Amino acid sequence: MHVAVAPACNIQCHYCNRKFDCANESRPGVVSERLMPEQAARKVMAIASRVPQLSVLGIAGPGDACCNFANVRETFELVRKQIPDLKLCVSTNGLGLMDCVDALGELEVAHVTITINMVDPKVGQRIYPWVYFRHRRWTGLDASKILHERQMEGLDALISRNVLVKVNSVMVPGINDEHLVDVHREVTARGAFLHNVTPLISDPAHGTHYGLAGQREPTHEELASLRDRLGEGARTMRHCRQCRADAVGMLGEDIGAQFTLDRLNEKVDYDPRARHAYREVAERERADHGAAKRSVRDELATVVDGPTVLVGVASRGGARINEHFGHAKELHVFEVSPAGVRFIGQRKIPGFCRGGWGDDDAMDGILAVVRGVSAVLCARVGDCPKEALEDAGTEVSDAHAHAWLETGVAAWYLSKYAKTSVEQSA
Repeated sequence: MHVAVAPACNIQCHYCNRKFDCANESRPGVVSERLMPEQAARKVMAIASRVPQLSVLGIAGPGDACCNFANVRETFELVRKQIPDLKLCVSTNGLGLMDCVDALGELEVAHVTITINMVDPKVGQRIYPWVYFRHRRWTGLDASKILHERQMEGLDALISRNVLVKVNSVMVPGINDEHLVDVHREVTARGAFLHNVTPLISDPAHGTHYGLAGQREPTHEELASLRDRLGEGARTMRHCRQCRADAVGMLGEDIGAQFTLDRLNEKVDYDPRARHAYREVAERERADHGAAKRSVRDELATVVDGPTVLVGVASRGGARINEHFGHAKELHVFEVSPAGVRFIGQRKIPGFCRGGWGDDDAMDGILAVVRGVSAVLCARVGDCPKEALEDAGTEVSDAHAHAWLETGVAAWYLSKYAKTSVEQSA
């Protein structure tokens, strides 16, 4: 879960506007409630009591964690007294990171995310109009130089203290898309363990500079291609949902609206037993899932000269194929071949089931999203969307409902291409 105790920010990004909030939108910088540390701690206690899966507490805004560090420190200290086993993390633009490095270590913050969109200040000029540093606002090339230097200093300092560092980068077509190869190379060399490239969100309704200027978002194919090019060095993250700064829940399933302050009791009695019991169940599930993935790899290796195809999966969590197609808001996309099953990323889709209103428009959007996807696997599917997708060349199947994601994808692939190895052996 994220707690929104860091409202102020010390830089301006052309892709960011924190003034807008819709309960149904999910993008960084958006919150419905800004919290003081005491309120945040109470909210954490309430959620930990009712959501046994809770394991990570993060502070990611809606501004910058290091620009509001007094709030960050107090929040973490209050929570630590009650739930010492929670993993703590912060997200920052890196400008003020060096001022907080020692304190992050004292707080036992498990990992830090730094948003790094450039390692060349000339590129940064087109992303950041200004930064506020040492009681002065800097603009142009000077602003980008300062930000770059501070980001690298902060990254190095964290690595030297054995803190895990993830780097986020926003892919902006025509601005830094090609340059992100250099970013990846640099942050990998400095010790970042994970690089998360996310697509620009530039809906004009959000009021950002890029949105109002008509800057386009990258396509699914462009994003996947770039991520593939960044295959060496730090692992490339592919499951990011660009969460709100007050998000709570599993990826793609934000339940934060259920825990607004007006819904919480003034006093919360935290009982850790449910969380501890859940951990035991989660360990067993994780072991089962791991065994299933190993089995899948061995089975696929028996296919001779099978093609590489994309398969979309509708899932509401738990790493299983367990979502009705009409209710799905996103598809998990996998690349499958004799070499194995590889997660590519997720694609947001318009929900089809609208009670008869707008279903045709939704299907047009769905067909655009599944372009290049050979099959969609789900728990259930109606005849209408199934026929429309198959007419467009994408098979839809509920034959693998509730299987592990990789198991279902592999089973579908084997049903299509395993005969290749049999025929060639004959």
